Amino acid sequence: MEERPLIHVYCMPGLAANPTIFEKIELPGDRFQIHWLDWILPKPKESLRDYSSRMCKRVKHKDPVLIGVSFGGVVVEEMAQCIKVKRVIIISSVKTEKELPRRMRLARFTGLFKILPTSLARHVDVFENIVVGDFAKKRVKLYKKYLSITDTRYLDWAIEKMVCWDRKEPIPGIVHIHGDKDEIFPYKYIDGCITVPGGTHIMIINRFRWFNEHLEEIILTGKINKEEKKD
Repeated sequence: MEERPLIHVYCMPGLAANPTIFEKIELPGDRFQIHWLDWILPKPKESLRDYSSRMCKRVKHKDPVLIGVSFGGVVVEEMAQCIKVKRVIIISSVKTEKELPRRMRLARFTGLFKILPTSLARHVDVFENIVVGDFAKKRVKLYKKYLSITDTRYLDWAIEKMVCWDRKEPIPGIVHIHGDKDEIFPYKYIDGCITVPGGTHIMIINRFRWFNEHLEEIILTGKINKEEKKD
C-alpha cells in the first residue's frame, strides 16, 4: 500500500504568547507533522498583510494546514491570502471585525489602545510577588510561562492590528473553534463556530484533551460528528 503524504500543520500562538501553548496538542505521527511558528518583530508601520506575508516564508511545505489562536488566528487568516492552504482553523479568535467585542470596537474609534502601558508586560515577576489568592497566582504563573513576548515594539503593533482589524467577510472554508466561556472574545458575538462547552480563551492549554480527541477529524473534514455548533 502506498504511503499517504504527511499533512503539515503550522500552529500560530496568541498575542505575545510563545508556541509552547501547543505543547500538549497531539496528532497521529503517521499522518501529521506539527510545526510551531514564533512571532517575529514587525517592521516600523508594517501592515498586517505584509507581516503575514513575511510569516509565510517560514512555512516550508505546500498546502499546509494553518491553525491560529486568538490574534494568531487573525494572522493565519491573512497568511491564507498569500499562500495556498489545505485548511485554516482558528481557535478562540474572530473571523471578521463584526465579531470583535464592543470594547475593542470602542478602542478603535477612540484610539484608547494607543495609551495602553505595554511596557508593564516586562514586569510579570513583580506581579507574581504581590498577587493574592490561589487562582490569581496560578493565572500569573500561566502568563509567565506562555506570554514571553515583551518587546513593546511588537506589543504596540499587535494590539493596534488586532483592534483595528477590518475584515468584513470570513475567508471561504474557515473553521472556527470557540469556547462558550471565552472572556476575551465573548461567545455572544461569534457566528458559525464549533463550540467547546465551558471553553475559555486559554482552552488550547487547559482543554487540550478536547483538541486531541477532535482535531484530527476537524483537519480532515472541517467538522466533528455530533458537534455542538453555533450557526
